[in-house]
Amino acid sequence: MAQMALSASPTLTLFNRVSGRSKQWGMLFPGSSRKLAINMSILMNSQSKGFSFVASGATQWNGGVAELVEGEAASRPYTWPDKKKPRVCILGGGFGGLYTALRLESLVWPEDKKPQVLLVDQSERFVFKPMLYELLTGEVDAWEIAPRFSDLLANTGVQFFQDRVKVLHPSDHLGMNGPTVSSCGGTVHLESGLVIEYDWLVLALGAEAKLDVVPGAAEFALPFSTLEDACRVDNRLRTLERKRFGRDFPIRVAVVGCGYSGVELAATVSERLQDKGIVQAINVETTICPTAPPGNREAALKVLSSRNVELLLGYFVRCIRKASISEASEKQTESGTVLDAAAEHEPEKLILELQPAERGLQSQILEADLILWTVGSKPQLPQLEPCEWPHELPLNARGQAETDETLRVKGHPRIFAVGDSSSLRDSKGKLLPATAQVAFQQADFAGWNLWAAINDRPLLPFRFQNLGEMMTLGRNDAAISPSFIEGLTLEGPIGHAARKLAYLIRLPTDEHRLKVGISWLTKSAIDSVAAVQSSVIKVLSGS
Repeated sequence: MAQMALSASPTLTLFNRVSGRSKQWGMLFPGSSRKLAINMSILMNSQSKGFSFVASGATQWNGGVAELVEGEAASRPYTWPDKKKPRVCILGGGFGGLYTALRLESLVWPEDKKPQVLLVDQSERFVFKPMLYELLTGEVDAWEIAPRFSDLLANTGVQFFQDRVKVLHPSDHLGMNGPTVSSCGGTVHLESGLVIEYDWLVLALGAEAKLDVVPGAAEFALPFSTLEDACRVDNRLRTLERKRFGRDFPIRVAVVGCGYSGVELAATVSERLQDKGIVQAINVETTICPTAPPGNREAALKVLSSRNVELLLGYFVRCIRKASISEASEKQTESGTVLDAAAEHEPEKLILELQPAERGLQSQILEADLILWTVGSKPQLPQLEPCEWPHELPLNARGQAETDETLRVKGHPRIFAVGDSSSLRDSKGKLLPATAQVAFQQADFAGWNLWAAINDRPLLPFRFQNLGEMMTLGRNDAAISPSFIEGLTLEGPIGHAARKLAYLIRLPTDEHRLKVGISWLTKSAIDSVAAVQSSVIKVLSGS
């Protein structure tokens, strides 16, 4: 791709003179000079003082020269419908972002204080991630757990843009925000070139799978955290099932990680493959779901054992690579399978090298047709360039924004962070887990605290209330341990029904909830009729 180089030194000299004074710096954002500030920010060297920004992958620095990718979208300002009402920009449309927007919409506002809300997400669909596993079993349809934002927000005043965040320019650290709603909190630069000036910002960008910790993982393993991931895994399984149909050797699936996601995935895939496949689950710890309630863990162990899922506990993956021809031949010879013309067209085998994490264990070599990765995640908050001025977003070691108890980012009174973008500890000093339950509750508080901040009212401290934990274990199996009844665990079909009901209640809008509820009832009725017919046929056949 062609590139062009621009000399940056004259611009840097001029810009450093301007940025040396916070008062003059604050004047760069409003009015006609806003576009100049943003264009100049792209040309700034990362060593310049008085400026902090999020670097885009489309712009690279080579010494004092900026290399801009040809065809980069030109900056253009977004015009809000009303120039007087507060402007709230929400980055990310997961549980934290979408539910914050819906919470703002549901509150009662003074006519002149009701904010204009803009939601930005890189996908066109909201994804109810706890139910992605049901896509693999065919229990749910994609539209039920991944509705379009445009449909969910059709009857609201929330605007939606499908775009990626490129540059973030907070300015609330400069002391320029008074009690009036017209003061600017900063600007967001999107990948399309659109520049959004906001009064209040919500960071809810979520997290993505962390595949760079083990050699070969990024190249050969499939994550399972997005709708695209689930569709990719489903397609891969379909391909393997088609190629192995009527053949003797099974499909081998390795699941790396035995937390909630890994166990749910192993249980779902093993049920789908049944005797056509072998599932091996690998975990560095010597137990599965170490943070889960005992009832959930015991129910999961019982299900995994009944489906012949092999647990390799106390191991970590050292590397993942393709199998050599000799290794593939040796494995097939050991299994008694003769190499034939069809086998030569099989998908390439993968090798996992396991290193023991506990004494007394031996290193192992596993062969797999499919590797599913559920270990680790990294927040999608943009990385800030080094800066000597103390107004960067404070990030913890995981890349999450550090917030106070009201969910405001420390040092930035106009920015809230929720979900995977937020680093917050409970009353005991323990970091809150990055779960849908936490993000859902934080969205409720973030919406209320935005209302309070805009109306000059006291903000509420966030208090997480653990309602219990749920996990799916297959098409008609689940485990639920509610927090309000100690020691109780609902499992099997009862747990499955309770879990689906709980998630139905948590779907984002009443209209979508009604459509999904009708769809699930219809499917349940059809399944019941089919089960009765099957029973009758068996009885008649036996007689």
